[in-house]
Amino acid sequence: MVVNRASDATFREELERVSARALQLVPKSRQDSQLLMPRPGLYVLCQQTPSEFEATIYDPMLCLILQGRKEMRFGERSCRLGAGECALVSHDLPIISRVREAPYLVVLLKIEVEVLRSLYEDVGELAAPGDAQALEVHRAAAPLLDAVGRYIALAESEMDGRVLAPLLLKELHYRLLVSPLGPMLRCLLRHDSHASAIARAIALLRRDFRAAMAVEELARAVGMSVSSFHEHFKRVTSSSPLQYQKGLRLLEAQRLLRAGTATVTTAAFEVGYESPTQFSREYARKFGQPPSKDAESARAREVTTSNARATRVRGGARERDGRS
Repeated sequence: MVVNRASDATFREELERVSARALQLVPKSRQDSQLLMPRPGLYVLCQQTPSEFEATIYDPMLCLILQGRKEMRFGERSCRLGAGECALVSHDLPIISRVREAPYLVVLLKIEVEVLRSLYEDVGELAAPGDAQALEVHRAAAPLLDAVGRYIALAESEMDGRVLAPLLLKELHYRLLVSPLGPMLRCLLRHDSHASAIARAIALLRRDFRAAMAVEELARAVGMSVSSFHEHFKRVTSSSPLQYQKGLRLLEAQRLLRAGTATVTTAAFEVGYESPTQFSREYARKFGQPPSKDAESARAREVTTSNARATRVRGGARERDGRS
């Protein structure tokens, strides 16, 4: 028991050190959310308030929570993470998430498949279990925390970054491979594995999500039979290829509508739908409200922004008149 308490104390100390290093990179600001990129592929996100659920496609990455709490939903799974816990996403996955407790501080590290595969000769004997999942959640191990902290610290020295970043990035991928987070990453070590084939199929879908898709052609493109492709695609993504494509289309449509660059009809056609009615029905099913609501919110924001801009212009003109 004493050993466990000592281990927990060491873990908390290391977590506080990593948090302090990350916070040093965040400028003082009144902004609710700040996203920084101290190194290519490394991000620090600081958010001051909880958020609503938001759907997005997560690229392969490590999410290390340093402060606050987060909830993630993927397929039928729901995961709640707190400080010191990690989520490892091995493939491009449709995930719904929210910040449950703030202030929220997280380090995001992009997973580099080529860096993983450069370790194959050294760790290739590690077993790739059959129950590997594309979203793994575990408490961060002390060696991983230490490596993340040292990688963040490279932002303090350009020379250290040039010399040490490739070595530390390789260490980070090694730490992930041998940790409880690593089963699916171990499946990706081999280019001819089912996990790698599904990753290639997802890349094809993301590139051409607007086009009509034939599952048979997609399976053939990655060298799999249709039945095996369906089985492994669903195991990785918790959806069928057609459902995954639909999710990509709806997420892009949501982006267009919230940006105010499209009407409901033009968004539907832009992302590949032939029927705006079907689009509206499926949009409401996925996001809980019709697309017209997001379009209206975008228009309201634009009006508010225009009015604020006009007020500033009038205020500046009055000030100039007063001085003259």
